[in-house]
Amino acid sequence: MKVDQKGHTVTIKDTQKDVNSFLEKVTQQFKTFEKHNIIIDLSSDSALTEKDLKLFLPLSKTHKKAKKSFVIVVSDLDFNAISDKLLVVPSLLEAHDIIEMEEIERDLGF
Repeated sequence: MKVDQKGHTVTIKDTQKDVNSFLEKVTQQFKTFEKHNIIIDLSSDSALTEKDLKLFLPLSKTHKKAKKSFVIVVSDLDFNAISDKLLVVPSLLEAHDIIEMEEIERDLGF
């Protein structure tokens, strides 16, 4: 697991390509990241399924209740099949753009 912080956003990258152990580590260290927007970078794992992504749903819900963004980056997946409760994008650039838009919405009171 590699963690990179830029401003109000933390990018957490899976380096082992094991979704379950990665999710466990992120969950254990969640208190460290809870005051930041989170980008979960799974773009290096090409064997991901929609079922794997759904494992992040409880963490995403908790983070969104705290009025922070939670975005998952996945490169090879059918984005139409993914639950609309998860925010999944194909690149880090798009993840940062989504977070910026959500920050503006929160600042405006939406």
